[in-house]
Amino acid sequence: MNPPLAASAANRITSLFGVRYPLVQAGMIWNSGWRLASAASNAGALGVIGSGSMYPEVLREHVKKCKAATSRPFAVNIPMLYPAVEEHIATVIEHQVPIVFTSAGNPATWTGKLKEAGITVVHVVASVKFALKAEQAGVDAVVAEGFEAGGHNGREETTTMVLVPMVCDAVQVPVIAAGGIADGRTMLAAMVLGADAVQMGTRFACSEESSAHPAFKKHVLDSREGDTVLTLKELAPVRLMRNKFFSELQEAYARCATADDLKRILGRARAKCGMFEGDLEEGELEIGQVAAAIREMLPAAGIVEKVMNEFREAQVRMGALNFP
Repeated sequence: MNPPLAASAANRITSLFGVRYPLVQAGMIWNSGWRLASAASNAGALGVIGSGSMYPEVLREHVKKCKAATSRPFAVNIPMLYPAVEEHIATVIEHQVPIVFTSAGNPATWTGKLKEAGITVVHVVASVKFALKAEQAGVDAVVAEGFEAGGHNGREETTTMVLVPMVCDAVQVPVIAAGGIADGRTMLAAMVLGADAVQMGTRFACSEESSAHPAFKKHVLDSREGDTVLTLKELAPVRLMRNKFFSELQEAYARCATADDLKRILGRARAKCGMFEGDLEEGELEIGQVAAAIREMLPAAGIVEKVMNEFREAQVRMGALNFP
């Protein structure tokens, strides 16, 4: 069981990563390149390069540029379903990336090799079962990601508020809460639930340094409650925004489409088409539920500063509560 917040639990992550704040910028495909990662790290958070949308040579270039742009720790997120995962692993080892977040696969596959190279390993989970497996595999921390999160998600549809305390009660390693967290209030709430830190994706997708297409960013800022939905559970569950592509999926479900039918509709490069190239109708627009609460574009440093100010203000409000 994790220690209570009063025991400075958040310091476990700041100490583990060597960062100022217990705040992680998520490694999102088509959003999290070296510009965003270095800017987040320079602001005191942990910046993360999202390698899932990068060819091996592209990741190498982003790692080199990130190291040139910041002297502070940063990480690379590696989805283990990525076809060239071995090349990505070789890249982070060769270039001495200090921290790696693994996801979408068995953490036992690469954790040992990464740790032998002196790399801190964090694994993303959506259930207590997989948090325990990650801990047994030897990871240094886990990200407990609720189903509010954007992009690929857990099949259990467990919300962040339910998942985080259950994971914190089950494991000894530090826990980073993710899913539906985009300001200082929700950051404090997650830490009250037992998390040592939080990870934010959607909030940083709408940063100035995000590599997402401007049209996608504006679409996210204009979104409202109910504009995202979890779908494609037959393939790999993903939370995305409603658009023409999503309507085609709904029509396919109404016809009782098979998994192979859904694969044909999905095709290739849908996420790139939507998030990176800005096709808001035919693209896959991956974003979290909390998009409905975000209304302004800020630089990554401005996001970090605002979130931490909100966090401190929320702490003051909580401290003023006094029940008989």
